[in-house]
Amino acid sequence: MTIPQAETPGRHMAAEIAQSPGVFAAACTGDYTDAIEAIGALDCRAIYTVARGSSDAAANVLSYEFMRELGKPMTSLPPSIFSVGAGVAMVDTVSLIVSQSGASDDLVRTAQGARRAGGRVVSLVNQSGSAVEAASDLSIQMGAGPELAVPATKSVIGSIAAGMALLGALKPTYKGRAALSGAAMASLEGKSHPQAATLTSALLRADHVYVVGRDTGFGAAQEVALKLKECCAIHAEAYSSSEVLHGPLQLVTNPLLIIMLDTGQPDIQASLDTAEARFRDAGGTVIRLRPSDTGAVDFTPAAAAAYLLYLMYPIILNVALAFGLDPDSPETLSKVTQTT
Repeated sequence: MTIPQAETPGRHMAAEIAQSPGVFAAACTGDYTDAIEAIGALDCRAIYTVARGSSDAAANVLSYEFMRELGKPMTSLPPSIFSVGAGVAMVDTVSLIVSQSGASDDLVRTAQGARRAGGRVVSLVNQSGSAVEAASDLSIQMGAGPELAVPATKSVIGSIAAGMALLGALKPTYKGRAALSGAAMASLEGKSHPQAATLTSALLRADHVYVVGRDTGFGAAQEVALKLKECCAIHAEAYSSSEVLHGPLQLVTNPLLIIMLDTGQPDIQASLDTAEARFRDAGGTVIRLRPSDTGAVDFTPAAAAAYLLYLMYPIILNVALAFGLDPDSPETLSKVTQTT
């Protein structure tokens, strides 16, 4: 990937994408075992993720990994339950708040409310000294460094890695696999997908896009669909390969591009294969991306999802630039979004 020169559109996003493998490799090897024990989070009965936008997509990636490894329920909790409503009982639970800035008031209120309701709060943040960090029992830094582009890239990948380090504290046997994933990601720095040019051309012609994944790949699909909207102003929707075969399949009767994000997990292949066949039979254009297409190995499913994002981000950047857009500063968006 060529990084644009200073004062050119997309220069920040390109530089931050390029930093992502190093951020991932560092973040996924953090040791938080003692800290997790100290706040009494080891014996929680359930974990709730709290996030918005790209951070919510990263949280979805992590939820599949945590549930598979821990055998405990982990699902998204809307911040408005605490920021607007009266809250819910949180005894024996952990709330995992994911936020690049740690500045959104609704996340701060959620952290405070969850603790008042008897829960423990762990935050994954990139901004040291943030209000979310101050309101948490434990804060884990992504370590992504300053992120100047409005669309988050390296902090999304860093939050997945930091979550993997947290999982290693909750399940020590996972630590070694997380470390292997970090080394694998670092070794693939600068790689691009062999279908990058084909996918770029397809996106430049696309009116509507489905991004399809399964398990951790579904969280990656959510993030890619969001980035296509915010960077390229392309209408994109994310679906699980199981859900997309219901009503949404009908939209393939109109011109539709389907991007399939395949993390390579053996247990999701049948679902992805079925969805791909149905879309192709109905006349859809399908492009399926796998980490193994670039020779990647030793990834956990969450790390594979993060790597697929690393492969997709430059494609999205180049599409935005081809449309004459500056993905560093989308017209209607800002870096920190305050919500209630």
